[in-house]
Amino acid sequence: MEQKGNADGWQVPLIGKALSQLPVPGLRAKRGPSDENQPPTEQKRARRLPVPTRRVAASIAATCSKASAAAAVPRTQRAGRRASLRPELTIPAASVADVVSRPVPVAAAPKMAAPALAAGNDGKKRAAWDLKGQLNDMRTKVSSYKDKVQRLDGENQQLKRQLQEQVVQNRELSSQVSTLSSALHTCQEQAQQRLHEVMELSDLKQQLEEQVTSHSRTIGQLEGIKQDLSSLLETREVKLKLAEEGLAQRECENKELRGQVAAQLQVMTQQEERLHHLEMERRRLHNLVQELKGNIRVFCRVRPLLAWEKERQKGLEHLHFPLQDNKALVLSKVEESHVGRDRKGDVKYDFSFDRVFSPACSQEEVFEEIALLVQSALDGYHVCIFAYGQTGSGKTYTMEGPDDMSPETMGMIPRAVRQVFQGARELEPKGWQYRFTANFLEIYNESLRDLLVGRPERGAELEIKRVSQSSEELHVPNLRYVPVDSEDEVLKLLQTAKANRSVAKTALNDRSSRSHSLFQLRIEGWNRSRDLHSVLLSLVDLAGSERLDKSFSKGERLRETQAINASLSTLGLVIMALSNKEPHIPYRNSKLTYLLQNSLGGNSKMLMFVNISPLEENLSESLNSLRFASKVNECVIGTAQANRK
Repeated sequence: MEQKGNADGWQVPLIGKALSQLPVPGLRAKRGPSDENQPPTEQKRARRLPVPTRRVAASIAATCSKASAAAAVPRTQRAGRRASLRPELTIPAASVADVVSRPVPVAAAPKMAAPALAAGNDGKKRAAWDLKGQLNDMRTKVSSYKDKVQRLDGENQQLKRQLQEQVVQNRELSSQVSTLSSALHTCQEQAQQRLHEVMELSDLKQQLEEQVTSHSRTIGQLEGIKQDLSSLLETREVKLKLAEEGLAQRECENKELRGQVAAQLQVMTQQEERLHHLEMERRRLHNLVQELKGNIRVFCRVRPLLAWEKERQKGLEHLHFPLQDNKALVLSKVEESHVGRDRKGDVKYDFSFDRVFSPACSQEEVFEEIALLVQSALDGYHVCIFAYGQTGSGKTYTMEGPDDMSPETMGMIPRAVRQVFQGARELEPKGWQYRFTANFLEIYNESLRDLLVGRPERGAELEIKRVSQSSEELHVPNLRYVPVDSEDEVLKLLQTAKANRSVAKTALNDRSSRSHSLFQLRIEGWNRSRDLHSVLLSLVDLAGSERLDKSFSKGERLRETQAINASLSTLGLVIMALSNKEPHIPYRNSKLTYLLQNSLGGNSKMLMFVNISPLEENLSESLNSLRFASKVNECVIGTAQANRK
């Protein structure tokens, strides 16, 4: 038993090694002084088990009581209270080993009282003096106790093994319970998710049922509409059959009409051809009339007095406009005697031009006289119109108009542009197509400046060059050429150019133009491969001529005046050379004449405005301008020819 107990971890001392209270043979119990003469009595001894055995018995008894109590609980209650009993059933291995290793007191085992007197095998009571018999009886009892202890020890070992198995089972059950709890939690989450999905599907089902109901109503309505349409279709089919019968009848009528239309188209083609020939004849006659008037025509215009000038001069007594002749102008000058103050007669200077405009004439009246000339540009002729005169005589007003321009005060340039675009639109139904390109420059001190580009953006100085060696056409590289499609686009360019032009204040004019401005509109037209031409409409506002003794120009103004007068003199020389048919024409003596070379020659039509001041103090300058204009008006430079390709 000692070896077995050590093997199981139990330390149970052998019963034989415990202290014994049995009487030892050869020894006699002591008696008191009063009992010496009494016979020996059997002492009552309480039979006590060894301490370890008592502890083991107590532990076994406690375990058995718990097991009995657990077995007495119904299965349903045990299942419900499993979670609360789990801490008691789940016993760590270390705690179990500690409980088993400790001696367990046998608390529940009843104490066995020793018999007062030893009894023999036959159950009779032994005498007190029969010590040997009592000893044998005691040995027999000890042997039976040993057997009982061994049996209890085996039961204890068996209970320990059951307890360990129960602990293992509890652990397995705990793990299973944990696994089942997690699985239960997962199942609950899935159940919640499925419940949510079921609710969504229920809502979707309800929506679909509503849609089905709505679609059912719609289908019912469509069925009704279908029936209506079917009846309408039957009605339309009947009408269609009637229409087809009518169409067949109309087709027969159309065949007859086609023959008539073909004949009319042939007549219209012939009329269109005739109209084209008539248009060509009109152009020829128009240009013939212009040629009969002279290739270089001169119009004279006298500007009205300004408000502040009317205070200095009363009337226009030195200017006379014959009522019966709108081509004549008479200037009168009072001459005094050289020896005294006696007055001689008035000296009159008679001039005649193609047209003379008094100060009362409006811009519209002036343009009516040059409208036919502008029309020649659409017919394929180079046209040049320029204004000449002293500074302050109204050249810029005549060509461009005032700063606050209105439809009544528009100058010749915007009016000419408007007529060109209007004429191009009128000729479109006749098969003519046009493309327009505009540029605007000034000649300042014999240098070219692009007026469509601001001064900070201007690059190198511009030069005049030929397009090619075999062509007489000139162009200015790096000059801005702007394609235009309407009158408004050209008017915007005119505003830009007016803002960039060089002007300055002089003694004769507060806003004197210090350069020649040149607006050119290139017109390219073609008509169904019959005709193609490319011409230039040049409109020039010349700088005003000045006398140095009256303008008092100095420094920069003096250089400007000298350059202006030199270019105007060159213009006169070129016109005289063209009129005299001289072999050499000095175009290159001035940038102005060189640039206008193709517009001043015999293949162009030219008109000059001579503008004079109404002030009597400017009479000498007016006479010089009118004399120069008379020479130009007498020039015949040949018949102009259309520029066709």
